[in-house]
Amino acid sequence: MANEARDTATMPVDDMEFASARRDLAGWQGHAWRAAAAAFVVWHMLILLVIPADPTVARAVHVFLGAGLGFTLFAPTMRAAGTSVPWYDWVLLVPCVLIPLHYILDPDGIEMRSFMGPNTRDLLAAGVGILIVLEFARRTAGFVMPLIACGFIAYCFVGPWMPGILNHSGVAFDQALVELFGNLGVLGTIVQVSSTFIIMFVTFAAFLQASKAGDYFNDFALACVGRARGGPAKVTVISGILFGTISGSAVANVVASGTFTIPMMRRVGYDKETAAAVEATSSTGGQITPPVMGAGAFIMAEVLGRPYTEIAVAGLIPALLFYIANYIHCDLNARKAGIRGMTADELPRWITIARRSYMASPLILLIWMLLEGYSPFRAAAWGIGATLAIMLGTALVHQVVMQGRNPVSGLVAAVAETLVAIYQALQGSAKEVMQLIAVCAAAGIVAGAIGVTGVGGRFATMLLDIAGTSSLLAMGFAMVVAIILGMGVPTTAAYAIAAAVVAPGLTRMGVDPLAAHMFIFYFAILSAITPPVALASFAAAGMCGADLWRTSMIAVKLGLATFIVPYMFWLSPALLAQGPLPEILQAFATASLGVWLLACATEGWMLNGPLAKPLRLLSGAAGLTLMVPEVWTDLLGLAAGIALVLWQRRSFPAEARA
Repeated sequence: MANEARDTATMPVDDMEFASARRDLAGWQGHAWRAAAAAFVVWHMLILLVIPADPTVARAVHVFLGAGLGFTLFAPTMRAAGTSVPWYDWVLLVPCVLIPLHYILDPDGIEMRSFMGPNTRDLLAAGVGILIVLEFARRTAGFVMPLIACGFIAYCFVGPWMPGILNHSGVAFDQALVELFGNLGVLGTIVQVSSTFIIMFVTFAAFLQASKAGDYFNDFALACVGRARGGPAKVTVISGILFGTISGSAVANVVASGTFTIPMMRRVGYDKETAAAVEATSSTGGQITPPVMGAGAFIMAEVLGRPYTEIAVAGLIPALLFYIANYIHCDLNARKAGIRGMTADELPRWITIARRSYMASPLILLIWMLLEGYSPFRAAAWGIGATLAIMLGTALVHQVVMQGRNPVSGLVAAVAETLVAIYQALQGSAKEVMQLIAVCAAAGIVAGAIGVTGVGGRFATMLLDIAGTSSLLAMGFAMVVAIILGMGVPTTAAYAIAAAVVAPGLTRMGVDPLAAHMFIFYFAILSAITPPVALASFAAAGMCGADLWRTSMIAVKLGLATFIVPYMFWLSPALLAQGPLPEILQAFATASLGVWLLACATEGWMLNGPLAKPLRLLSGAAGLTLMVPEVWTDLLGLAAGIALVLWQRRSFPAEARA
């Protein structure tokens, strides 16, 4: 089983997530690609931290030089993948270079013509650029995202013949090209976030993983809860909190940590589907876990015009509730199945963990700087600096202590080793950001189409009409839209599209803008474990040969509380850390108890014995009332919960605990 997991983990994440055909470039082409990829990331860091560039020029370079790198790395089909770049992809590099040059050489003219009307070069750049973005997204993220974008492009022209709410007066071809490609479309807000926040934090994550911080987080989780009942599953949950926050992809988290955690869970008695579901759910939660949430959180901050720190703080309580629910489910499942923890011999020693505590310093530094009000760019840059210091120090110790070199030659060797690691981390950053660039640019096409056709406003009107009947029904409709949009596309794109379509309607209903966007964000992310297209669940199931559908259903059960929490912070902002501190603490405490009762209801087990069906219904109802942030519902749920606990203790006394 461990060998099977290792074999799966050696596959590129993109291959598992969207069936992309990644080339393994060899010879001079491989060296050239790696050098260009590293230079691409360094250029972004320079313009963000040292030499500012014109925003539109920076976005054009970001998208199209990124596309050039993507076309050479990703083949158009699986059959075309190989070790070299064919002639037709060399041809595609020409417009990928010419379009940024168009913006670099004539920025003032382009800005002037945005008021006076485009010329032929502008229209040609827009038309070819849109086609490049669609192909770039198809190669890196599969067919679904480009098909959605093509559907919105077609809608610009067929709107006059559409019925009801979808009808619009039509868009001229020239206007469509300009709007879909310009500062409202491909080169708009979504790509602005991709070219700044996202690439900076992806680079930070790549350097943090190069320093072996992920291994340290796994060892720390093992030391904390490895010996507990069902320890390996609980290790997976804790590891998801620690490792998941430095990675922006649920599937990447599954592949990185599942190689270690899934065989460990299987070894102590978890069945394949439960082990895979625990890994998928905890890995998905990493995208809602501060301080580095999924890429969509940076888009949210930009759209709302709020500091990213505020978004991260608002996401803290829901993320904690998500992982509390996961942990409780693992504990109850272990109680039912009689699954033991790990032995002391299987666990790392605390003294070893303490000696390596410096590995967590970059993440701690990042959190501190964000809370102190430093810009995310500066915080990420200092985090990268701290990671470099760790990498150099580790290499120096290895060379001097382990290899027995003298200090001078050891320092030279350590610097050389660190430079190689930096080069590899820069390449890794470029590879990880390829898909994000593509889907953000494609999402920009959708945003441009929504803006030029005005369908967003009409959709908002429809939501208001539904809300006139029932606000809860309108929120449920918004949830379904976000989950459907997330099926088969990366969560970043799912959030961006859903935010453009659904968020205006929610805010016009009177929902707080932060709550509206967080509501959409959470359900876009939960699409990774929601059937019928549950990418994280399918990846985890594939690692251990588990049944895909059963794994997905168990994952939904484990994440059930998080399907409910967004409705709770719609009703009260306290769960988003908005309001007086006592109110926030009360909401968190009662919601935590509610999560426990809800988990007991879904697992059919409480304390030392099973729950009868009527008691499961009572436990679920009590959990829901506790999660509603109102005093009377809290008191009612607390009374029912206490009664259930007393009944269970009486029915299954202490001697049954062993």
